[in-house]
Amino acid sequence: MAKKTVQEKLRALAPEERALAPEEHALAPEERALAPSPRALAPSPRALTPEERGGGGEGAGLPAASRGLLERFGRYLLLERGLSGNTRAAYGRDVARFLEFAAAEGVEPRATTLELLHRFAWTLHDVGIAPRSVARVLSGVRTFFRFLLLDGYVETDPTELLQSPHIGRHLPEVLTLDEVDRILAAIDTEHPDGQRDRAVVELLYSCGLRVSELCQLRLSDLFLEEGFLRVVGKGDKQRLVPLSGRATEELRRWFALRAEIDIRPGEEDFVFVSRLRRKRLSRITVFHNVRLYAERAGIRKVISPHTFRHTFATHLLEGGANLRAIQAMLGHESITTTEVYTHLDRSFLRQQVLDHFPRNRRAAPASEADTEKPCAPDGPQGLDA
Repeated sequence: MAKKTVQEKLRALAPEERALAPEEHALAPEERALAPSPRALAPSPRALTPEERGGGGEGAGLPAASRGLLERFGRYLLLERGLSGNTRAAYGRDVARFLEFAAAEGVEPRATTLELLHRFAWTLHDVGIAPRSVARVLSGVRTFFRFLLLDGYVETDPTELLQSPHIGRHLPEVLTLDEVDRILAAIDTEHPDGQRDRAVVELLYSCGLRVSELCQLRLSDLFLEEGFLRVVGKGDKQRLVPLSGRATEELRRWFALRAEIDIRPGEEDFVFVSRLRRKRLSRITVFHNVRLYAERAGIRKVISPHTFRHTFATHLLEGGANLRAIQAMLGHESITTTEVYTHLDRSFLRQQVLDHFPRNRRAAPASEADTEKPCAPDGPQGLDA
């Protein structure tokens, strides 16, 4: 069998990039910043397991030296940066992709130049990978070389002058309140999984959770009496999110059915479990079910579980919530990330101006007859020029 070229390998991976949900695969600003510790990470005598590395099998066809660097980089992301498994898997795929390209070009990582990085970026573009995905790949490569610089493997960072492709502002899809209610109404609670899925949708919408945060939610994270839940987000950062009365009620109904499931050992603490697999609910299942219920509700928008997070933030903002409060509930490190939700419907913006601009708040006269017309002043009038 003929050996695949680097371009063919990249082309084969491109569909995977497009299939992933944007936020699950995109890197948050805090993940692109290096940890301040200058301590070099010493190689461990034990290889990382796929679970620790956040993925599995990346770089299997690389030279031994490159595989070793990739292994040390994965350990750095886990131990020094404390990144989640999904993020580490994304970094691992992106860096392995570059190392495969460099190996095909006959260049060792230590000898990487800015010109080689430019050729790599153009190769990604040529095989049809979107600019946003190219920017994410290059972000992972930057982090990799910054790690090599900290580790003393390279003396200079070749990515220092590397620029990412320009990415326009993407406005996320948002549901109306009526559409959210229609999706909830489309869930058949007579089905064995119906009540569980109602609780899932309600938490996605009323708490603004990421799908990974929802699937990892544990019973020990719920404080139903106090009306809060503890969310473990990106980088294992914790935040408290208010829990609505409706979400609490949906959870209590689900727990009554959940008690009948013979859950596997080690999975008992997860809030949402699969009735058939007897373990925590997977992201793929949530994706599939959300789209199924949207289709049943007659909604033509292309939505995902993350659409409910966008909708949560947008509805809060339209209701007058402070942007900083929304930032805290979403778990955004930077307010800039939250500002994308300041896009609002034009009719809503117009109504805000009509309601709150001082001149518009003055009561208009009932009729022309009720308004006393001022007398014409004596003397010369203004120029009619």
